[in-house]
Amino acid sequence: MPLDSTARPRVTVAALIEEGGRFLLVEEHTADGLRLNQPAGHLEAGESPQQGVAREALEETGRVFVPQGMVGLYLSRTRRHTAHGVQDVSYLRLAFFGAASAADPDRALDDGIVRTVWMDIESLRASASRHRSPLVLRCAEDYLRGQRYPLDLIDTDPGVF
Repeated sequence: MPLDSTARPRVTVAALIEEGGRFLLVEEHTADGLRLNQPAGHLEAGESPQQGVAREALEETGRVFVPQGMVGLYLSRTRRHTAHGVQDVSYLRLAFFGAASAADPDRALDDGIVRTVWMDIESLRASASRHRSPLVLRCAEDYLRGQRYPLDLIDTDPGVF
């Protein structure tokens, strides 16, 4: 059995974009098939989490995202059977809420992104089997419960840049 990866989680950022009771999601190709997720991805070297979530949202939705606060920090673990054995990966997700511009129709979406889709919470709950992670629904429900934290909860040392 591989070493438990929770000691070295991969850092991801996710954008919760809500308008009129509906959330903006992306439908994307994954190793497990077509899945739904918030606009999200890995934090890259040389960027703050706030810059990373804005970049990911733009790449995956074609919309400029301005983070206004955090919904929460989430640690999750995924185990998948692959041709090379069991893949054991943990993720530390920093979930932000904020506002997004209209989509730029001339901007191509990231590789693997099929489309964006707006879903209300009932549709989101009904599609849970198609979510990339259980955190998709958890973050949306935390947001709707009013869970909010200020952006200054995260401090990025200048050495990162």
